[in-house]
Amino acid sequence: MTPAQFTRLALSFPEAEERSHGGHPDFRVGGKIFATLGSPDNDWGMVRLMPDQQDMLLAAEPDMFTPASGVWGRQGCTLVRLAAIDAATLKSALAMAWRYRAPKTLSKKYPV
Repeated sequence: MTPAQFTRLALSFPEAEERSHGGHPDFRVGGKIFATLGSPDNDWGMVRLMPDQQDMLLAAEPDMFTPASGVWGRQGCTLVRLAAIDAATLKSALAMAWRYRAPKTLSKKYPV
């Protein structure tokens, strides 16, 4: 998975937009970040999940996912190893992140 492919998948969700946060690209829905790229370096992305979703992905695919450090990781920020992940798995993780962060009216309107 390349950063360009990650970007394309993230922006494929309804009303997703790309902005920048801390000098890194981020992807938002309803003004809330659901994914980022380039932190801690260009080999990684991040999806913002609920902690139970994070636990599920960490158990199922430990080579693809790892928790972010500190409180961010405990709150569900999950790093994505770009070299290890395939498009279908990333799209599923992004869908969980998008649904978690999207306004309720929007997530009901677009079942992803």
